[in-house]
Amino acid sequence: MKAHYFVIVLLLVSNITSSSGFLDMFVAAASVVYKYLERDDLLPFDSKRLEEDLKENFFGQHIASNVILRAVSTFMTDSKPNKPLVLSLHGTSGTGKNHVTKIITRNVYEKGEDSKHVHTYIAMHHFPHKEKLDLYNAQLKQWIHGNVSSFPRSMFIFDEMDKMHPQLIDAIKPFLDYNTRVDGVSFHQAIFIFLSNTGGSIIAEVALDFWRRGKIREELWMNSKEMEIKISQNIFNDKNSGFVHSSIIDEHLVDHYIPLLPLELKHVRQCVMVEMIHLNITNDDDLADKVAKDMPYYPDKENIFAVKGCKSVRQKLPQHIDS
Repeated sequence: MKAHYFVIVLLLVSNITSSSGFLDMFVAAASVVYKYLERDDLLPFDSKRLEEDLKENFFGQHIASNVILRAVSTFMTDSKPNKPLVLSLHGTSGTGKNHVTKIITRNVYEKGEDSKHVHTYIAMHHFPHKEKLDLYNAQLKQWIHGNVSSFPRSMFIFDEMDKMHPQLIDAIKPFLDYNTRVDGVSFHQAIFIFLSNTGGSIIAEVALDFWRRGKIREELWMNSKEMEIKISQNIFNDKNSGFVHSSIIDEHLVDHYIPLLPLELKHVRQCVMVEMIHLNITNDDDLADKVAKDMPYYPDKENIFAVKGCKSVRQKLPQHIDS
């Protein structure tokens, strides 16, 4: 918006002058400024803002919140990082992998996930045909290289990473490494986020075992029962995952493997309360309880963890209001 006003002012000033050369100069200057302002929507990074956003909108994920806050804050305030930031988020469906990625984007860019510097790839959507792997490989390299060359602080999100073909994962590898430059371009300011269900069952098992032993959920951390090691081992042993056939893990290019725990009823309830605000519905504790309890939970006997997490909460809420 600022760029639009700037262009209008320049054109008004230029129209006052009688010199066509002066007009050309102003138009050229306006074009340069407009292009610059439109492409640079980086926010001044504020770790406190990110911390509050995670606290208010990311429920039941104390481990992920802590790791993400520290990792992103350290990277964004490092004037000369020695490699791109590479985060790998793991958990079952509905634990908030996509949701927390949106939180990160809106704390880095003014337009959040709508920023043209945020590039999302979904494995089965963008790379569906195995016979076109060579084409996908070339395109992916070109897309990443081209975007970072024009804007170093670009972000790349790969959803369904566990379904990515290893050839495509290896196509990303040169951009994640400690290389000074790749074809003349530095990637050290870029951010790569991988979303995967791989390791989700292991994470759920650890969380359930913790609950059965009467432990407080918030006492479960990355070093509890060597969770990070278990996640990485599960990735290595999953023969159906493209990760296992890629050199990204072997060469330790992922900075953080981040587990997302299965959500409990109280966390789903918090999601319902947030959706009430989003839908302009007056806060209603009883309604929040009804919606949260209406969601399916597992395992059969204990019914502790939400099968779909907070997915479908927005769709469930209006049904309860109507009833």
